[in-house]
Amino acid sequence: MNGWQGSTGRPPGPVPELVGRALEVAALRERLRDPAVRLVTVTGRAGVGKSRLALEVVREIGTEIGGGFGGETDREFGGESGRAFARVEHLDPAVARPYLPEPHDPVGPHDPAGRILVVLDGCDHEARPAAAAAAEALADDPRVVVLATAVEPLGVYGEQLLPLAPLPVPGPRRGPAGGAADPPEVQEAASVALFVRRARDADPSFALTLENAGAVAEICTLLGGLPLAVELAARRLRLFPAHLLPGRLRGRTTILSGGPANAPERHRSLAALAEWSCRGLDEGARALLGRLSVYEPGFGLSAAGLSAEAAVETLLDRGLLAVVGEEQGELRLAVPEPVRSHCRTELVDSGREGAALDAHAERYRLLVTAAQPGLLGTEQDRLLRELAAEGANVCGALRRLRERGDSETAAALVLGCRLPWLAQGRLREGLEWCDDTAEAGGPALPEAVRARLADTSGVFALALGDPQEAVRRHRHALALGKGVGDRRQNALVSARLGAALLRAGDPAGARAVLVTALNALESMGVTGGAAEAAGSLAAVLRAEGDRRKARELLDRSVETFRRIRDGRGLAGALRTAAALALEGDEADAADRALRESLRLYGAFGERTELPGVLEEFSLALLRTAPAQQPRAVRLLAAADTLRGETGAQVPDEWRSAAERARTELSARLGWTDFAVAWAEGVRMPVPAAVAEALSAPAPSRRAAAGTAPEAQSLTPRQVQVALLVSEGMTNRQIAAKLDISEWTVVNHVRHVMRRLGCSSRVQVAGAVGRWA
Repeated sequence: MNGWQGSTGRPPGPVPELVGRALEVAALRERLRDPAVRLVTVTGRAGVGKSRLALEVVREIGTEIGGGFGGETDREFGGESGRAFARVEHLDPAVARPYLPEPHDPVGPHDPAGRILVVLDGCDHEARPAAAAAAEALADDPRVVVLATAVEPLGVYGEQLLPLAPLPVPGPRRGPAGGAADPPEVQEAASVALFVRRARDADPSFALTLENAGAVAEICTLLGGLPLAVELAARRLRLFPAHLLPGRLRGRTTILSGGPANAPERHRSLAALAEWSCRGLDEGARALLGRLSVYEPGFGLSAAGLSAEAAVETLLDRGLLAVVGEEQGELRLAVPEPVRSHCRTELVDSGREGAALDAHAERYRLLVTAAQPGLLGTEQDRLLRELAAEGANVCGALRRLRERGDSETAAALVLGCRLPWLAQGRLREGLEWCDDTAEAGGPALPEAVRARLADTSGVFALALGDPQEAVRRHRHALALGKGVGDRRQNALVSARLGAALLRAGDPAGARAVLVTALNALESMGVTGGAAEAAGSLAAVLRAEGDRRKARELLDRSVETFRRIRDGRGLAGALRTAAALALEGDEADAADRALRESLRLYGAFGERTELPGVLEEFSLALLRTAPAQQPRAVRLLAAADTLRGETGAQVPDEWRSAAERARTELSARLGWTDFAVAWAEGVRMPVPAAVAEALSAPAPSRRAAAGTAPEAQSLTPRQVQVALLVSEGMTNRQIAAKLDISEWTVVNHVRHVMRRLGCSSRVQVAGAVGRWA
């Protein structure tokens, strides 16, 4: 399926089309053409398609006359053409050298350089020493170029490596949870394209549709884009519809089988592939692999308690441990499928799975506990990013604690996740964990713990946009807390109740609660809690029209958050300060506050509050810089998409304001330009959305009123360039007309596009067209 079979001889005839490997084919072809290269080894996990890639490149070279190697027919070792093939399981290195034709051999064509390509396929396990020896022997002949395929490098002097990774999988789907995936967008991922082609081999009527695109994307993601696994999964469509496959594969990908009868045994099922991949591991490496198999993908070395030990490097070299990302300079790792499912099965069979899961849960309990002091101080950014990266494993630890019936430990872990889950936008999940943990613990849970769970659930309810439910939950928390007598905790709950009452439309009730809470927190020296209460009270005073007192409280809140280095608290206070400034026509002050809020939220990837700040920034931008309309559309789209992913709702009055802005922008820009800008915003991840907002020109840098609204942020020369762009001139034509260099024109165009909030020359032309 992913290579040719047989002992020694030519590759087979018709083979399936190679999908998603154009760059790798080009890279390998150029390596083999390089006269200085003598040995290239294609490395990668079993099932990744190393043999298939080598076959494709050898065939291309064989069809190119004068391409650097003899080019007529494929023959076995010692034959007429300039290529030789061997499965090295059957190769005797002692006879590899004599198989090569002598320089005076009259048979067979050679290229002018007389170069010979020898392919050693499958240089693994028992065959590895023979392959290395054969490569060294062949290297003695200057006419020979060796192409090898292996899981690990051969370790031969002069060896050049071409690592082959699995095919890309679809990225995280943007938009509301439960929405349909877009088939064309999903099929852009090479793994999905491969799945579709092999599915059509099994069922010619198969097509990627709105109904099955999400399931196909999930299948390819579960399988990590491994080509062999994707092909085996596609064959299962003969038995199951696509939407049923993900459920069957989760945690047990080794059920996939049904590879071609003429394929090697390891290519006929994922169970055999995983067993073959783990063959030959020493006891330490195998034990480590089993322990790591209970970790969700994306864990860090430090979180898993690992160092740069030799076993880690061994697993990485053999593709049994994969690097799936990086966060703050630390690699994020995963045990890839099907190896992970195979190892989990071994743990279950040996009775060791429970101990491994308990050790995993304890490690993440300690991680979250240790993070608590720094989450409201100087280490907040780093810790929020680390806990976001480890989010799947924290939830895995919670599931284990629930299975074990350890409700009190689970409750402590849930409470420790309040701030990380808020920052990550895991609002519905956080609410459900609070409720499930309280229900599972029942009366056996200490009253103080149940009170804190009720309070935390109220925080999530408010973030989801249900202030009435938040009020109910906070009041329940206060009722439970009365019997405990924890004055500090009750004051914190009261402050959160006040914020919920304001959102629920009861500013008078909110003020009464918040004044009492603020006094109590200040008297106890609860600095962060007092700053939060002051910010909420300032919002109440603003709603009541007392802007002077609101500003005084906000200044206190901002100063306190700066002093204690609580970035998330500071960002929220600055957002309220911006709203207050806009009401007083202080555009510069509002812009500065919103920009700082965006930078703070962007530093740790905030997802819950960021949509609101992006919307407020875009609406403020439209008031002060009409030329930024396309940028405003992109920011509104990014905010709408991000909010949909968190599941949060917004008050009706704010939704109406955003909808009015969208309607007006659509009318001003025209439907096509609006739709293009909106689509660009939908695809923006959080860092890109923040960068898009911060790259907008600040009010102080914009030209004074009196110039054309669309052109007020441009210099006279940039206006000239924009006008010529709108006429359809190329950079070279503009340079000739203005008697400046073409490179200068390029820079002017870049500045024009940035300042007008455009992403294409077409959009620049549209903006210029509106100047009249």
